[in-house]
Amino acid sequence: MIARAVLCPSPPLLARELTGRALVLPELRDACAAAVAHLVKADSDVVAVVGAGDGTTSWDEDGRLDLSAYAPSATGKAAGTPGTPGTPGTPALPLALGLGALLLDNAGYTGPRLLQAVGEDEPPRTCLRLGESLAAISPRVGLLIVGDGSARRGPSAPGHFDERARPFDAEVARAISGGDLAALAALDPALARELMATGRPAWQVLAGALGGAPTPAPPPSVEILYADDPFGIAYLVAVFEPA
Repeated sequence: MIARAVLCPSPPLLARELTGRALVLPELRDACAAAVAHLVKADSDVVAVVGAGDGTTSWDEDGRLDLSAYAPSATGKAAGTPGTPGTPGTPALPLALGLGALLLDNAGYTGPRLLQAVGEDEPPRTCLRLGESLAAISPRVGLLIVGDGSARRGPSAPGHFDERARPFDAEVARAISGGDLAALAALDPALARELMATGRPAWQVLAGALGGAPTPAPPPSVEILYADDPFGIAYLVAVFEPA
């Protein structure tokens, strides 16, 4: 069962190797660090990291994020504890999983981890079943969900402006802050794709893991640590305590 769950976004700038000493998104970085530190304190048997990928598959727990795609000077470096690359020959992780692994490393987590990518086209029912299966792998599972809201919240956003973006993100924020897992389970994959909301599949894995569908469960208590849209992308950081 889920001992504690945390939601973080996936901007590459969470990796300090990309910004050096520059103070970029300090509030977001601090919120993610605090949330994951709280997750680690749950004393879980294993921590599962879930985020978007090209397909639904598990990755080697020694995998790390290859920063060379975001900064040429980072070629050959792996995100995580400075000087501690992943196992040689291990493929680089998808962005969401790589940042999740980075956050765990920075929080000092050294226990077992499961890195699970979920394809952006997976239907809700598949995401919910995946969440249920993750919750069942151990008596105490920590869950780190990594994904963004819409990326079309203004003219400078990656996907430019779409008037549907803010209502979509408002509903996601309402569902998360209220522990309304059924509402997360009901998010429309097609609309999420059009709004470039990469977190949708992972959020629905979260809903399944915490018991939102298909069988209703008491809602978890939720604390929102960050909610904003720098760069025109909706970012949320939240901590879930199961009922």
